Amino acid sequence: MLKRSEKKGKYKYLIIILVICALIGVAAAYTYNQVQERKFQKTADRFIGILEDKDYKELSSILDRDSYKLQDYTPKEIEQKYDSIFNGIGATDIHASKVELKKLTGLKFELKYQLSFNTPIGKIKNLNYKTSLVNHDDHILVEWKPSLIFPGMEGQDKVKFQTWKAERGEIRDRLDNELAVNADFKLAGIIPNKLGSGDERKKSLQKISRYLKIPTDDLEKKLKQKWVKDELFVPVKTITEKQAKELKGIEYQDTKQRYYPLKEAAAHLTGYVGNVTKEDIDKHPELGDGDVIGKAGLERVFDKKLRGTDGGEIVVVDRDGEEKQVLLKKKKVDGADIELTIDNYIQKEAFDSLEGNAGSTVVMNPKEGGLYALVSSPSYDPNKMAQGISQDDYDKYANAEKKPFISRFSVRYAPGSTFKTITASIGLDIHVTTPDKHREIHGLSWQKDKSWGGYSVTRVSDVKDVDMEKALIYSDNIYFAQEALEMGEKTFRKGLDKFIFGEELNLPFDMNPAQISNKSNFSSDILLADTGYGQGELLISPIQQIAMYSVFQNGGNIVYPSIEKASTVKKKKGVITNYAANEVTKSLEKVVTDPHGTAHSLNASNKHLAAKTGTAELKAQQGKSGAENSFLMAFDTKEDHFLLVSLAENYQKGRSALQLNENFINDLYDYLNNK
Repeated sequence: MLKRSEKKGKYKYLIIILVICALIGVAAAYTYNQVQERKFQKTADRFIGILEDKDYKELSSILDRDSYKLQDYTPKEIEQKYDSIFNGIGATDIHASKVELKKLTGLKFELKYQLSFNTPIGKIKNLNYKTSLVNHDDHILVEWKPSLIFPGMEGQDKVKFQTWKAERGEIRDRLDNELAVNADFKLAGIIPNKLGSGDERKKSLQKISRYLKIPTDDLEKKLKQKWVKDELFVPVKTITEKQAKELKGIEYQDTKQRYYPLKEAAAHLTGYVGNVTKEDIDKHPELGDGDVIGKAGLERVFDKKLRGTDGGEIVVVDRDGEEKQVLLKKKKVDGADIELTIDNYIQKEAFDSLEGNAGSTVVMNPKEGGLYALVSSPSYDPNKMAQGISQDDYDKYANAEKKPFISRFSVRYAPGSTFKTITASIGLDIHVTTPDKHREIHGLSWQKDKSWGGYSVTRVSDVKDVDMEKALIYSDNIYFAQEALEMGEKTFRKGLDKFIFGEELNLPFDMNPAQISNKSNFSSDILLADTGYGQGELLISPIQQIAMYSVFQNGGNIVYPSIEKASTVKKKKGVITNYAANEVTKSLEKVVTDPHGTAHSLNASNKHLAAKTGTAELKAQQGKSGAENSFLMAFDTKEDHFLLVSLAENYQKGRSALQLNENFINDLYDYLNNK
C-alpha cells in the first residue's frame, strides 16, 4: 500500500498534468480562433480591395454560392452588374472607410463598411453596407445580395444614370453680335451594314473619304473600334447643314457645334474649343470623355465660366424602370455669356485691311479703354479647329512662312518712330523740348562724336532748321536722338518709368511686359539715342503701345485697355502733363494736314485726325539694310472716338501700315461718328 504522503504526491502531479493540458487546450483554442479571425479578416480585406480597384472578375472566388443562387444570380451576372453599374456611372476614386469586422459565431462574422466615390456629376459619400462572412469547409466567403451594389437594391433592380449637358455660354460683341455661338450642325456617321460588301464597300468608303476629306485608313480605324456593330451609327465628322448630302453608308444626326462667324478675322481673339484629352482630364477630374473645352484664346481663358456645370442623376430603379431611390442628383447650370467691348464690324474691317500681310491692328475707345478690335494677320479658321481639322490643313497652317498661329497683337516689337511722341512729351515736361526750340541739323546722318566709331543716326529728309513739330512731321530720327541725349539717361528713364514698362496688364492674353532695355541701364549713349526715336532695345506689343499712346486723348493720363464690356475704367494719372499731351497732339494733327507729313494721305476736309507713322529696321549691323516693320498710330481729335495702332511686319513697298489702313481709318471715322 502507498503511504499517505505518496498518494498525496501522486494527486499533486495529476493535478499539474491536468492544468497543463487545460492550458494547452486553451492555448490551442486561442490559436485556432486567431487563425480563423485572420482568415476572416483576409477575406474582408480582399473583398474591400476588389470594390476599391473595380476588379470584379475576382468576386466569384470569394462569394458564397448559396447566397447568390438564392438571389437568382450567377457569378458572371454579378461581375457584369458591378462592371456595368460602376463603370456606367463613371465611378472613380472608390474608397472604403469605417470597416468593421465583428464575430457572430465561430463560423460567421459580420462585415460593415462605408463606400465613397466620385462621379462625373459629383461625389457620393458614405454609403453604409452590411453583410456576413461565413466559413464553408475552411473557405471564408462573402454572403452576397444586390444591396452590396447599392444599399436598398434588391432582386433585379437597376441603376439609371443620365447627365444633362450644360450649354456653353456664347461670346458676343458690344452690340450683341455673335463672335462664338452654338449653331446647328449635322454629325455625319457611317452605318457599317449599309456600305455593301467587297468592292462595293471599298468604293463606298472611297466616296465617303473624298466627301468628308478623311483618309480611308482613318475611316477603317473608326469602323474597327471594339464597340462598333453592323447596325450602329459610327460618328465620323461634323459638317454644316448645307454640306450634308445623300451618300451610300452615311446617315446624319442633328447636333450643336461651336461656330465662329468672323472666322479668320477673330481667331486669335476668340480662340476655339476642342475635345478633352487625357491630360485635360488629369488636370480637371470633373471633365469626362466627350466633353468640350476651350483650347485657345478667350475660349480657353474663360473656359470655366463659359462651360458651366453639367447636371444629372443616379437613380435606383426596379426591373420595370420605376424609381426607387435617388442616390445623387445635381442641377445643370448653363455657361454664362461673355460680353466683349469688341465691335464685330471694326474687327472684320481691320482684319480685311491687312490683306493677309503679317501684322496686327488694335483699335480702342480711348476714353473708356474698351478694345474695339484685336486683329492678328495672317490667321486660321477656328471652325476647322473646332470641327476637327485634318492633318493636311493643320500642316499647312503650321508650316506657313507667315506663321498664322502667332497672336501678333501681344508680341513685343521695337515701336519705331511712333515712339517719338513719348520722347517729345517727356522732353516737354522737363523743358528740354519746347515748341519754339530749333536744332540745326545738316545731312542725313549724324553721330555725337568720334567715340561712336562707324555708328551714326540716319534720317530720311534733309531739313536743316528742325523744331518739335517739324521733327514729327518729317519723322526726324536725329532730332529725337539729340533730345534724348540732352535729357540724359537718368531723366529720360524717369519719364519712361511713369508709363507701363514692366507692368502686367489685366488682359486675358499671354504677353511679356513692355521693356525699355535689356538691362536696368543703357550701356552707351548710342543706346540712349536710339531709344529716343523708338529703336534700341525697346520692346512693346501693339496692345501696350495703344495703352501708352492713350495719354494724348486723356490729358496725360493712361487709360488701360479692357476686353470685357462690364469692366470699370482703369487709369494711370499724371503720366505726362495736359500741356505736353496737347502740344504733341497739335503736332500730330500737322503730320496729317501738312503736305510733307508722313501721314498726309489721311488728310480729309471732313475729318479731324492726328497720326504718326514709324518704321523699325531690323538689321544685324550698321550700314547693312534689314527688314523693316511699319507702324501707324492714329486717332480722331474732335470726339476722341478711337485710337488705332497698326503694324505691318517686314513690309514691302506700297504695303506700309499707313497704306494698308487708309480706307479703313476713313470708314472707321464715319462709322463711329455716325453711331
